[in-house]
Amino acid sequence: MEANTSKSAARELKDRKRGYKQPWTLHLMVLPAALLVLIFSYVPMLGNVMAFQDYKARLGFAHSPWVGFKHFHYMFTNDYFVKIIGNTLLFACSKVVLNLIVPFLFALLLNEVRKMGLKRSIQTFVYLPHFLSWVTLSGILIDVLGQTGIVNQLLTNAFGIKPIFFLGDGTWFRITIIVSDVWKEFGFNTIIFLAALSSISPALYEAAEVDGASRWKQTLNITVPSLLPILIVVATLAMGNVLNANFDQVFNLYSPMIYQQGDIIDTFVYREGLLGGQFSFATAVGFFKSVISLILIVISYRLAYKFAGYRIF
Repeated sequence: MEANTSKSAARELKDRKRGYKQPWTLHLMVLPAALLVLIFSYVPMLGNVMAFQDYKARLGFAHSPWVGFKHFHYMFTNDYFVKIIGNTLLFACSKVVLNLIVPFLFALLLNEVRKMGLKRSIQTFVYLPHFLSWVTLSGILIDVLGQTGIVNQLLTNAFGIKPIFFLGDGTWFRITIIVSDVWKEFGFNTIIFLAALSSISPALYEAAEVDGASRWKQTLNITVPSLLPILIVVATLAMGNVLNANFDQVFNLYSPMIYQQGDIIDTFVYREGLLGGQFSFATAVGFFKSVISLILIVISYRLAYKFAGYRIF
């Protein structure tokens, strides 16, 4: 028994070594992509050293004085930083939850449409906003939701409601950010669930129909349980984005009057670092976010493998 085990282990090691010895042309094909990742993803990590320095551009990394954890201490004792952490978690968690629930329910409803032409038209229509950038969408939202925009005109003329300052009132700004993100992305996420629905065996529905199960019973007992594994995978992988509240969206929609309710980590880093010149402090905040995000990503992949058997390697 031990001899067979050792032989299989040796064979596996040999096969692995053979796999590494691919033709040089394949390695050459990968080289440009590997260089791009190295230059734009790994080399910039060296800049994290600024978080432990009082960085001065004229002195550079080598001669800027070291201050240890000074910026981290200031960060954790800063009341405003606590506030933007709360804003970031509120935006990100709300988006994660709604971007799971809304596509899941929409996929179930769309799956019940029997006319394929109508079904594909609806799917294409809700998928289109995903391809628009937030620069374009923010301009549209600013015009539509403005004080004299079409939404406020409709509220005033049809319902007698006073104009709502969607992008200037802190509470309404938060609602606008969350709802607009869900509207933009739920079509893309719906495709994931529709792909999972297409893998369900028709024989299960046929057997349930023979037993007299209604469409509602079939949905509850066949469709929903079949979608739970992919729902778990999407939910656990989304944990890695808890601190990513979508910089592009918030940056293009917010204004100084709602910084208290709308500022997130990424916009704070942008203002403090690039606009305020506080490079070291901004780097410390960004470094903190990166470490927490890395931990959450590792946890999410562990959970995805444990509960749904999903793994990348």
